[in-house]
Amino acid sequence: MLELNFSNMMGEVIGEKGVSERQIEGIKAVVHEIDKRIKAKERPELAFIDLLEQDTAEIKKIASDVREKSENFLILGIGGSALGPRAILEALSPFHNLDKKPKVFVYDNVDPRTLHRILSLADLKKTAVNVITKSGSTAETIASFMILWDKMNSAVSDPTKNFIAITDPEKGSLRKIANEKGFRTLSIPQGVVGRYSVLSPVGLLLAEVIGIDSGEMLKGAGDIHSKCSDAEIWKNPAYLFGTLLYLMEREEKRNINVLIPYADGLKPTAEWFCQLWAESLGKSGLGLTPYPSLGTTDQHSQLQLWMEGPEDKVVVFIKVDDYGVDFEIPRVFKDVEGTSYLGGHTLSGLIKAEQESTELALSKIKRPNMTISIPKIDAYHMGQLFHFFEVATAFTGFLYGVNPFNQPGVEEGKNFTYGMMGKKGYEAKRKEAEKASNAKRVS
Repeated sequence: MLELNFSNMMGEVIGEKGVSERQIEGIKAVVHEIDKRIKAKERPELAFIDLLEQDTAEIKKIASDVREKSENFLILGIGGSALGPRAILEALSPFHNLDKKPKVFVYDNVDPRTLHRILSLADLKKTAVNVITKSGSTAETIASFMILWDKMNSAVSDPTKNFIAITDPEKGSLRKIANEKGFRTLSIPQGVVGRYSVLSPVGLLLAEVIGIDSGEMLKGAGDIHSKCSDAEIWKNPAYLFGTLLYLMEREEKRNINVLIPYADGLKPTAEWFCQLWAESLGKSGLGLTPYPSLGTTDQHSQLQLWMEGPEDKVVVFIKVDDYGVDFEIPRVFKDVEGTSYLGGHTLSGLIKAEQESTELALSKIKRPNMTISIPKIDAYHMGQLFHFFEVATAFTGFLYGVNPFNQPGVEEGKNFTYGMMGKKGYEAKRKEAEKASNAKRVS
């Protein structure tokens, strides 16, 4: 079971720069009120909690068909629609395309060079294209879809068989097209927003396609949910996680949260977390700035900053107890003092020592940090990790008094894009963009 060790956040360990029990006790009444709001599903977007009870029969059926008939599986999506599947892929099937099929490609950033390379590697006749957009009108995803639809029409006689749409159950442009053309479809339930959708068909279809049991992911999420539903803050790791980071920002001005997993396969999970945390909390001049890191790699690139740079950060480690495989470091070069001490140890022992050493070094100079531990990287514990972060994020948004489910700042940028690309109804935005562009020019 996922565990949170927060001792290095507390004043008993790091002194006056830490959080006191009194501060946490002082916020308990607010936590209890937020807990009531979450349990009452005050906002429809809390529907991400209901995903734990979903029926995955149709997901499994479509995934089985993809595995049987397709050599390639191409995901078109952006934001949570790409970050979630990529996090699952890299954690649970690293280097997947080197020895497994169907090969998986995730195309999100509308970089034409990337799409050109994907199309040079994937025979469209043998490719299933998974188009993911909750709104059904995300510009990047729809543009990619339009290109793939056109190319697929030239490659096969019936392109509808090659497409799977994951979108709103009732409305939106993609839903309309899918219904008219007869695509296979899966729904993102009403209320579930993109960055909270990893445990919906958005992530679970990819999981099943690569041979991961989606039921295990949901079971893990369900088991951690019981702990994350306790109204008592000291027993609820998600509430405690959010409260500690909130108090560190409010009281100590530490508004940057570093997430550093000690496993290569969890780096995309850290990137997924960054969207979830930033887009959910960054509103009304408030919020916490996340950035993804990787242990031990970034001990050699960022640790110096954390140790002696501005005191504006909290470091959150993700520790893995059992890597599933290991290597013993051979007792060679015994006469070389700088290498002989490593002989007889294991790689897992070394990476764990690196994590604990960094934790100790930060704590020694009173830099706050905490550690999330998972027993191993598998479907069950990935489900726990995803759901833990989602509950913690929703809770922390309510703690800040912001809506953790909207993204008004992002919408303005989208509106300018619509105007610049000529979408009907956005003519004023086009003119505003043109005026700004002209003002930048220097003759």
